[in-house]
Amino acid sequence: MTSMTSPSFRQLASFTVRSEPGNERLALAQVAEAVAGEGLSPRRLERLKTAVAEAAMNAIEHGNRNQPEVPVDVEVTAAGGDIVVTITDQGGTPDEAGPGAEPDLAAKLAGEQPPRGWGLYLIRHMVDAMDVTTEGTRHTVRLVMRADGGDGNGARDGAGDAGEGGPREDHV
Repeated sequence: MTSMTSPSFRQLASFTVRSEPGNERLALAQVAEAVAGEGLSPRRLERLKTAVAEAAMNAIEHGNRNQPEVPVDVEVTAAGGDIVVTITDQGGTPDEAGPGAEPDLAAKLAGEQPPRGWGLYLIRHMVDAMDVTTEGTRHTVRLVMRADGGDGNGARDGAGDAGEGGPREDHV
């Protein structure tokens, strides 16, 4: 049995960003710096950065409602070949935290779906796993990227792959 204090668990970074538009770029830059040397191919690093930026932008805008004094918490850990990024805001409303309807471009163009709403869909397809949890006012998106998930040539690295290494969403 493994414990949470296993020596393979390493905290790579822990920081906050102010809830101001544009600070998602600060979050992605700090995450990229934290995971340097962790074995991600350049392509998978770009996918992780995209997912982090989108999740941080959602936390800033939807969770904390652009209130600069309300921070977005970001933690980066590595364990067993996985890189885990957790992004937490204070906008914990479970009804808004769920995945919602799958975005449909035709429905959006026809006005049957709102034009926005691609965020969680995009994030799910950029990383190997995504968990969304809400506890009280804390809303957390947990992103998991396997360091050995691709070889830079597209193996187990394509967006939308349904097989091994493809995206999955787990709600805890």
